Formats: sequence, C-alpha cells, structure tokens
Amino acid sequence: MLGRADWQEFLEAPFAMLMLGKTGCQACEQWTEELGSWDVPEGVRIGKILLDTPGMGRFKIAHPWVSEVDVLPYNALFVDGELVKQWAGGGVTRLENRLKRFL
Repeated sequence: MLGRADWQEFLEAPFAMLMLGKTGCQACEQWTEELGSWDVPEGVRIGKILLDTPGMGRFKIAHPWVSEVDVLPYNALFVDGELVKQWAGGGVTRLENRLKRFL
C-alpha cells in the first residue's frame, strides 16, 4: 500500500506495476488477493494506491491521466519512472503478457 510519502519513489523503480483502487471495491480486493499470491518476477515492484485515501492530491496532480480512470481496478506499468502501459481489470495472465514486452 502506497501513501503520500512513498508513491513517487516507488514509481521511479526500474519496473513498477501500480494498481489503483478505492476502499470497498470488491473487484479491487480480489485483484489484490490474486497479486498477493502471484510469484512476482525479480526486479518488478507491485504497489497499490487507494484513490479515496486523503493526502493523495499530489499524486493526482502529477498524473492527470488518473482523472480519466472510470473502471477499477486500474493498472499502470512504469519503467524507469515513465508510464508505458495502462489497463483496467485484473488477471495475472494479462499482467504477465504486458510485462514480457518490457522485461
């Protein structure tokens, strides 16, 4: 779980997959559980931000694309701090296919 103190450093990692959700989102909770049991490839960081968490205004300002997110969970893949891929929904297979393009 990322907060206002650590989201920026997290996204600057060589490979970071960010999951966006909201409190009470059942699909988000299911995706979180699936990610928790997934064997994360070496060098890939997985993080989660709840968009309804107070204090995340700087994250939303720094990433204006977040205002267009209308389906949760929503995922964003960052490589060396640069947003390279975005998609809605869960699914480890989908995530692995997207990661293969960059690893």
